[in-house]
This record gives sequence, structure tokens and C-alpha cells, in this order.
Amino acid sequence: MAASLSHLMHHPLGIFAQLVGISVLIPPLTRRLRLPDLVGLLAAGVLVGPHVLHWIDAKSETITLLSDIGAIYLLFTVGLEIDLEEFNRVKSRSVTFGALIFVLGVGTGFGIGQIFGFPLVPSLLLGALMATHTPLGYPIVRSYGAQRDESVIVSVGSTIFTDIAALLLLAVALGLGKGNLTPSSFTALLISIGVFAFVVVWGIRMLGRHLWMRSVIDENRVFLAVLLTLFVASLGAELAGVEKIVGAFLAGLAVNSVLPEGKVKEQVIFVGGALFIPIFFIHLGLLLDLGSLADSISNIEFTALMLTGALGCKALASVIAGRWFRYSRNQMLLMWSLAMPKVAATLATAFIGYQAGLLDNTVLNSVLAVMVVTATLGPTLTTRSVVALMEPNEHSGFGTPGLDQDQDVPGEVVRRPLKVLVPVANPETELSLLKLAARLSQGEGDHNGQLLPLALVSPSLEEARGGLNRALSAARSRLSQAASNGEGLKATTRCLLRVDDDIAAGMSRSALEEGADLLLIGAGRPDPLRKWLLGDLVDGVCRTAHCPVVVANLGRRDLKELNQILVPIKDLSASAREQFELALRLLSTAPDPTSTTISLLHIHDPRFNRHERSWMEEQLLSWCPRNISSQQIQIKLLQGPGIDSKIHWFSQNQDLVILRSQRRRVAGLPIPASDRTSNLVHQLGCPALMISDPLH
Repeated sequence: MAASLSHLMHHPLGIFAQLVGISVLIPPLTRRLRLPDLVGLLAAGVLVGPHVLHWIDAKSETITLLSDIGAIYLLFTVGLEIDLEEFNRVKSRSVTFGALIFVLGVGTGFGIGQIFGFPLVPSLLLGALMATHTPLGYPIVRSYGAQRDESVIVSVGSTIFTDIAALLLLAVALGLGKGNLTPSSFTALLISIGVFAFVVVWGIRMLGRHLWMRSVIDENRVFLAVLLTLFVASLGAELAGVEKIVGAFLAGLAVNSVLPEGKVKEQVIFVGGALFIPIFFIHLGLLLDLGSLADSISNIEFTALMLTGALGCKALASVIAGRWFRYSRNQMLLMWSLAMPKVAATLATAFIGYQAGLLDNTVLNSVLAVMVVTATLGPTLTTRSVVALMEPNEHSGFGTPGLDQDQDVPGEVVRRPLKVLVPVANPETELSLLKLAARLSQGEGDHNGQLLPLALVSPSLEEARGGLNRALSAARSRLSQAASNGEGLKATTRCLLRVDDDIAAGMSRSALEEGADLLLIGAGRPDPLRKWLLGDLVDGVCRTAHCPVVVANLGRRDLKELNQILVPIKDLSASAREQFELALRLLSTAPDPTSTTISLLHIHDPRFNRHERSWMEEQLLSWCPRNISSQQIQIKLLQGPGIDSKIHWFSQNQDLVILRSQRRRVAGLPIPASDRTSNLVHQLGCPALMISDPLH
């Protein structure tokens, strides 16, 4: 039995099963420790690798093939997710900042290599490693509503220049390492790289636009065409004399310019982020020799200098560019934090150099250590710098971050009627959801909005349950009841029936087709095991919806009893004002509006002084509409930390809590941003609403 079990574990299918199992089970555990997924995947690779449990051989053909696919997929996804429109707005400054990062990074890495006696080629590779970065802190910037700040756009846009330049330097270094790069061959290499880049970008864009102009709508074929583009471009890069990840990155940029946002793009990113990219990180862990790691720790000077150089060159570039562009100190800190994390191209470059025999285990282990530190420190500094941008003493010339100067405060905005899409699946909660939707949809005066009850039927699921016709009949019955409830609520109601195998995407598509302003769904019963392994419906809807999603967890509470409303406010962004607007709509449509109060709770940084707290209180008070008594809007400022416990404690005397959640992805890697909010929805003793912004 032991022999057969060992055979199965080393069989290609057994290896693949282990890799998939690690990809499924490890990331949720890592997120509980508030670490990036890739840290857990690396640790799991070390554990199951040849240096600990001996379950997977790092040199196996199966793991090598899957890891190679993961490497090119990683760089393809980086190119696919770069926001080209934002980059074009300030491309000259982005190129300038990227050039600074590249020159200083290459100089730093090359200098470190020379100090420790590395030959020319490994020193160049160290320079390429230092020049790359992945803006992991971008989701945090969005959550604070500061994504339109020019320093953010410049930082994210610089990724294009630095990654392309670093990958080209990698190609040159590999050519030198093979000993076949003479002056004439170097010139030929540059020409072939230029021709290859032009052919890839121009060819993909021309073919892609031609196909979309022909209205190719078969999503499966488009998905396969995108994958074919990835592999052909990667192989073409090898023929052109450059590394395959260069072709993958250029293909990602080209596809990004022609492939519209939608299901195909989500599928491409999902396949890489869920399968191949995690395997690439696991393989890196397999290669991590604990004995070599001990040696690198004993050679702490090299690792410390690599880390110091990685942090120092990005800091210097941010200061030079920031002063050149006349940015504030906090904007420069924000640029540094976004340019700090070394994840995607850095690890791919280190891995390629290691495979080519140009970098040893000591360098690889040091790069992994730098990756862990920068991937943790970068987002942390991003949070601090964004918070600092909100301070009233900031003399940036840009006004208060997160609060556009040309935008009125909520109290000055006329409440317009809304179209609210309400999926109906549970007869027990249908009426309460429709009542809530009717109140949220109502505009000023007698201007009522529109309720759109939606019944969704999944053919594949219902066939397994016992019949599609029965499910359609039940759906029509629910819609008939919803129409009756709508009449009783005196709300304009139009019922929708949709047949779709993807329930979450079906809700999002219906909202888009109907031009819905809001999508209201019930929270449902929490199932930790199902959510851990498969995710849940709420997450799927929040990731794909074009409009804000409101998740309601009302229990059995009558909506007439929701007189005390708590709104925890994280910042002064547009998303926070949407929270407040939901509360205002509930207040204005209450049976007795004068008996309803809204408490705005802000848990501030412990370092805030009295002047800063007063400024925040004044900003929140300015949100109060003129037609509502100031006594109905209460401002509560509490000192952090302990956000969860303070919200939980303050909610004990409240009838409803309105929370906010945001979910984002960067470079194909899932970045957890809403675990706290999702958990609070089910932990609170009172009803709760969670508003989730669209995925950008």
C-alpha cells in the first residue's frame, strides 16, 4: 500500500492533484494571517518539496511544464491588467518616473553584484531584478478614493516602462550568458526584438479589432484565441532571441488594447490566477533549499544589501520625480510604496536566471526574502500615505484627497429615483427585500424609482435537481408574487426571468442590460467550508457587477423598526458618501422621519491630534442636508485600533449598520480587501447592509 501510494504521489496526475490542492487550501489560511497568497504558496512549496517532506520533485517534467506556463501567464496578466487609458493621460511623467526607477535600479543591482564579485551577466540580472515592481497597494488606493491622484497614475503607469526595459535587459543578459552575443549579434538582437515587438503588438491589435468588428461573440472561442495568442507570442519571443516572458508581456499589452472588459477577460485572468500562477509560486518554494537559506542567512550582508538597495533606489526615484513634478511629501511616499513591492516580473526574472544557471540559490533565496518584505511593507506604507493625504495640513494644491473639489456634498444633491434589481429566490425574505428596495429606489417627493425582481434559473443545476420545467414554473410563481408585492408597495415593478448557467454573472448581466443603478441581494446563510473552497454567490456578484451591490442581512426585523442607523465611515471618498446616501434614503422614507437618526462613526488613527479630529468632524457635519435636522445626524469619533470590536460594541444600541466593502485584483493575484466587512455582516447582532463597489 505504501509503495502504491508513493507511486501515485509521484505520478503526473498525483503531482497535479497535490498542486491544485495546495492552490485551493493554502491561500485562505494565508489571508487569515494577513499575508499575500504567494507567501503561503512559497511556504507550502518548501514543505512538500525535496528538502522537507519529499512529496514533489522540483525537477519533475510535470511541475516544470506547469511552472513555465505559470511564468508566462503571470507576465501576460500583468500586461493585460495595466490601465492603458490612465497611462496615456500622464504617459510622459510615467515614462520619466519609470526611467528613473530603471536607471537607479539597474545601477544599484549591478553595483551590488560587483561588490560581491559577481561576473558581468549575473550583475546585469541583479540590475533587472531591482528595476521591476508590481503595485500591490493599488487596491488600497482605490478603497480610499484616491485613484485619480496624479501620483498614483504615474506610479502605476511606470510599470509598463520598467517591466519592458527590465525584460529586455534580461534578454540581453541571457544572450551574454550563452556566450553568443557579439557586437553584431547584439545589434541583430535589438533589431529582432524591435521587429518582434512591432509584429506582436501590431498583429494582435489588427487581428483583434478585425474580429471584434466582425462581432465575434462566441466567448469560448475568443478565450481559446487569447490563450493561443499567449503561447504563440511566447514561442515567437524564443525565435526572436529573447525570453518567452517578454513575448507574454507584450501579448498582454496588445490583447489589453483590443479585448473589452467582460467575461472573456475575467476568464483569462481567473484561469491564470486560480491555477497556473499559484503553481509557479509553489515551484519557487520547491526550489528553495533550506540549507542554502541558512547559508544566505549566514551571508546576511548580501541579503541586507539587496533589501536596502531595493528600498533605497525606489525611494530615491520617488523623491527625484516627486520634486521634479512638484508633488507633496505624502504623494512621494505614496509613489514609493506603490513602486516598492517586487512580485510578478521580479520573481519571473529571478526564476529564469536561476534556470539558466546564471543565479545561484543564495541569490534566489535573497530575492524571495526581498519579495516577502516588500510585498508586506509596500501595502502597509500605501495605507499610511493615503491616510496622511487626508490630513488638513497637507499643502498639495490638490485639495482634500478623496473629496473632489468640483463635487457637491451629499446634502446638496437631489435624491433621484433609482432602478433597483432584486433577485428573488427565497420566499421567506422576498417581501422584506422588496420593501427595502422600494425605500432605496424612491426619489425626492413623489418621484418613485423602479423595482426589477429577477428570477434566475440554471439549466445544468436544475436538470440535476429534477427538471428544468419545474424550476421555470417555480420562478414564474415567485415573480408573480413579487409583482403582487410591488403593487402593495405602490412601486413601479417590472419582473424579469433569466436562464443562465452562471448565477452570479447572470445577475450582473441583467443589471447591466436593464441599466440598474443598484443591485440588492440577500446575504444568505454563511457556509464557511463552501466559501473557503469555492467562494460564495455574494463575492461573485460583487466582482462582476457594473453598479454598486447592496447585500442585506435583515433577519426577521421589520423595516419600520430601523430608526437608529449606524454608518461606519472609513474616509471621505465617494464610496463613503454612497454609504451615507443609503442611510439618508432610509431616513427620508421612514414612516416617521423625525424619529430616525444616523450616527456617522469614524475610527481614526491614534496619532490624530485635536485639530485633526475637529477637522474630520467638520467635514462629516458638512454632509448633513439642509432639510434634515442636525440633531438627526450624530458624529462619533473613536480612536483606533480595534475597528471590528468598536463597530460591534457601538452597534449594540443600533437598529441597522451600513458597511462598505471593496474587492480588487492586481496582476492576476487576488488581494483580500473585504474579509473584515464580510465577517461583520454575520457577526453583528442587528440587521446590516453592505455596499460593495464595482470591480475596477
